[in-house]
Amino acid sequence: MAKSEKFLLLLEPEERQAFQEASRIAGLTLSAWIRERLRRAAIRELESAGRSIPFIAPIPLGGSDE
Repeated sequence: MAKSEKFLLLLEPEERQAFQEASRIAGLTLSAWIRERLRRAAIRELESAGRSIPFIAPIPLGGSDE
């Protein structure tokens, strides 16, 4: 697995407050909440553009005759 990297995100104070409240409601840390929401958005955008999603492993579609 690749090493995690930091990502600097500048927010308006009102955005940060709303994101923190939403993350508490979801039962997630702010970092986990932001990462999950960004992943969802990336999947949607990449799929609609017909692109691969680098952080999701492809599911092998083997030719089992069972």
